[in-house]
Amino acid sequence: MDLRDKHVVVMGLARTGLAVARFLKSQGARVTVTDQATEKGLGHFAQEVRSLEVALELGGHRPDTLAAAHMIVISPGVPHTIAPLEEARRKGIPVIGEIELSARFIKAPIVAISGTNGKTTTTELLGRMLAASGKRVFVGGNIGNPLIAIAGRDAELDAIVAEISSFQLDTTETFRPHVAVLLNISPDHLDRYDSVAAYADSKGRLFRNQGPEDYAICHGGDPLVQAQCRDLRACLLNFYPQPPANGGPGIGAIITPKQIAIHIPGKAEGRIDLSQAPLMGPHNRENIAAATLAAMAVDADLAAVQRTINEFQTLAHRLEPVGTVNGVQFINDSKATNVDAVIRALECFDRPVVLIMGGRNKGYDFAPLFDHIRRRAKKLIVIGEARDEILEAVAQAPAQGTETAVDLPEAVRRAFAAAQPGDTVLLSPACASFDMFANYAERGATFRRAVGELK
Repeated sequence: MDLRDKHVVVMGLARTGLAVARFLKSQGARVTVTDQATEKGLGHFAQEVRSLEVALELGGHRPDTLAAAHMIVISPGVPHTIAPLEEARRKGIPVIGEIELSARFIKAPIVAISGTNGKTTTTELLGRMLAASGKRVFVGGNIGNPLIAIAGRDAELDAIVAEISSFQLDTTETFRPHVAVLLNISPDHLDRYDSVAAYADSKGRLFRNQGPEDYAICHGGDPLVQAQCRDLRACLLNFYPQPPANGGPGIGAIITPKQIAIHIPGKAEGRIDLSQAPLMGPHNRENIAAATLAAMAVDADLAAVQRTINEFQTLAHRLEPVGTVNGVQFINDSKATNVDAVIRALECFDRPVVLIMGGRNKGYDFAPLFDHIRRRAKKLIVIGEARDEILEAVAQAPAQGTETAVDLPEAVRRAFAAAQPGDTVLLSPACASFDMFANYAERGATFRRAVGELK
């Protein structure tokens, strides 16, 4: 793909947009970066992109700029269906995303991980499995480094491990991962997609360009995932959270609480011992199974994979223990921004739970939480914009009722007052953080500080 002297518009600045602009400039393209935000709102990103000596247009996307482009590259935060992009497509101007652009310049095998929940844990775990096996690996995508950071510089790599979101998949055309992992699908981002089916179809784009020599690793017990696997050309490796009633197919992974049985014809056969794995919960056993299948599909060493599983610690804001005060354990699961993530978190605890939920609703129905909260949460503390919606759906579920709090620190104090030694206080919001915080990480950090202030 020759970009020399091509006018390429990058829509959306921030981290990804800056990395794309830097790459395009290195390829000899004439670059214009546009963003709806103001200079003040973009902070250091505006300063850094100016240092590249490319054009920068802020406060909106100018129609004449888009019309003069040879190609438009959009960042994940920019909806691909907005009117200026639809008009550009009508004029025959290609509109792609950073993942698609990157893949056109990458030669190393790509292992792509997607799903509603568990993407980051699985991506990090897989990257470490491959590194422990002596592989030269780049880990990035929707986590950490944008994929464009390695585009054209991957000649000496054995594999690229990339977390890929549905937003990124929406703008792919030729993207073809050698190994594609779809962990699960549950309702999410319904403020951006018309339906769960549309969201699921976006995830299914992961497999669209794969061939018989590629691998598709899928949740064997998730009907929405399996619906996306009906017409695969790749070799299907299912992982099952429990042995199928009919025994299931002879390849893939079968998970039990103590071990995972792996079978990939011509590649690997063996068992993973889970007795020393620090990651908690049934969902993390699924993440481990998926990562192991992906690692073995690209010739990892099974012993190195086992060592990595035994040593891997919980990532920040994902069922992260942040302290114990007077016998009460505090768990930060701020990354749980949808209903299914909260269900998965609650399944991890046998001890009584005081649950903190709330934030900005992303289009969810909270009713599916009722039975899970009734069984596992003794009390619920709610905060944020979605407070009333949550209360309407599940107020009668916890045995000791619900309370509201004006902010997260107050919620922590109320939860601590309601807890007894041996209980767990769990922050698992089921909501976005943007009503009170810049992102889920800031919310998690606030929770951590509030716990530290308890006496």
